[in-house]
Amino acid sequence: MNVLKSTTAAALLALTATASQADSIVEIAAADDRFSTLVAAVQAADLVDALSGPGPFTVYAPVNDAFAALPEGTVETLLEPENKSQLTNILLYHVDDRNLPASNIPMGSNYFKPMLESERLCITKSANGVMISDGTGEMANVVIADIQADNGVIHVIDKVLLPGKRPSCH
Repeated sequence: MNVLKSTTAAALLALTATASQADSIVEIAAADDRFSTLVAAVQAADLVDALSGPGPFTVYAPVNDAFAALPEGTVETLLEPENKSQLTNILLYHVDDRNLPASNIPMGSNYFKPMLESERLCITKSANGVMISDGTGEMANVVIADIQADNGVIHVIDKVLLPGKRPSCH
């Protein structure tokens, strides 16, 4: 009986140690099939090392279905080497250089500055959740908030954010 207790205690300690060692944002995304298109885009834009760095970062991470909803051929075109700067800008539009858990997003609509410094996002938090308006005026919904990484936080969204006109934030 003592052997069983010792083995169980050792297993729990091992699980606790593993759980307390969070992976980077890139490692978490790479391990989740829902982000395979995002991971391919981050690789094509040579942003893996940057997003694996110490951060802190907040990444609004579109799932594969969000990329699939773009006009046909868009993803393939963006992944071509000659479109690397456009792809990089789109990806940087999804990153904030702060650790911004959902609890730190104020209620109401507020502008946030992504790492694509020429642009702004309008993030609206209400009792119904968090939505993000991009440069097209379209809204993305945060479908999973606060996936903790050792260099920041991931908020899973259902739309690819696209730069453009400054979103209305009211």
